[in-house]
Amino acid sequence: MALIELHNVWKTYDLGEIKVNALCDASLSIERGEYVALVGPSGSGKSTLMNTLGCLDRPTQGSYLLDNEELAHLGRNPRARIRNRQLGFVFQNFNLLARTSALENVELPLLYSQEISARERRQRAVDLLERVGLGDRMDHHPGQLSGGQQQRVAIARALVNNPAILMGDEPTGNLDSRTSRDVIKLFRQLNEESGITIILVTHDQNVARHADRTIVLRDGYIAADTTNFEEALESLHAEDDFDETDEATEPSNAEPNPDKTPAPQSAEATPDEPDEALESSDAAPDQDAPD
Repeated sequence: MALIELHNVWKTYDLGEIKVNALCDASLSIERGEYVALVGPSGSGKSTLMNTLGCLDRPTQGSYLLDNEELAHLGRNPRARIRNRQLGFVFQNFNLLARTSALENVELPLLYSQEISARERRQRAVDLLERVGLGDRMDHHPGQLSGGQQQRVAIARALVNNPAILMGDEPTGNLDSRTSRDVIKLFRQLNEESGITIILVTHDQNVARHADRTIVLRDGYIAADTTNFEEALESLHAEDDFDETDEATEPSNAEPNPDKTPAPQSAEATPDEPDEALESSDAAPDQDAPD
């Protein structure tokens, strides 16, 4: 049974009289232990798909099964609990607290857990920092660490809840090429040694090339889903698509649509409405239609 299943998922944003489809009729399945890259030009729907898979947004319509549990209609707080139990997130900007040590940053997602003691929490953080090669940097603050070291701290923090899925949104976007290679090597090592499922959004073809499977998005649709990276490049039509900065597409080309099912349009949308109770420090807030 697949770990992740999407069936005919749409994500539509209402902008006044305009409806913008950021994700259009998406269907896919991801097996436990897969390493998947999500690629496509800016505004293609990559981040919207990542936010949906990461329980940061919920679909406007369609079905999302995670470990055979239907999540599409869950509210904010139940989704936050799913995130804390099943998912780990790594972002481009690290999102570390400047005044706390690397060790304390890794511990953060477990601070309010009633299922783990302070001693176990500390030991788990120590073990993870050693695993990512920072055993001698535990007491350093983010400002004392290089960009690559900060991203390793962020990866350790994402793993502290023992998630089934590790999600990365442009995790090498702020790193030089050499450091990027080291971070991607770490992702591969985690995937092979721990069997953790990895899903990455990236514009960098050198990052995407390391995945076992590439899903190409364009205009909100899944344009290709392949284990052959050259086929993915062909679907993109131009390798330059990997080099753009992923920003929200302005909805200037969207047309008012009075129908319940709007004509397909596409925009990358970043959720910005906070959860009522966001329990994990490494997950971004989400935006929903009013409950």
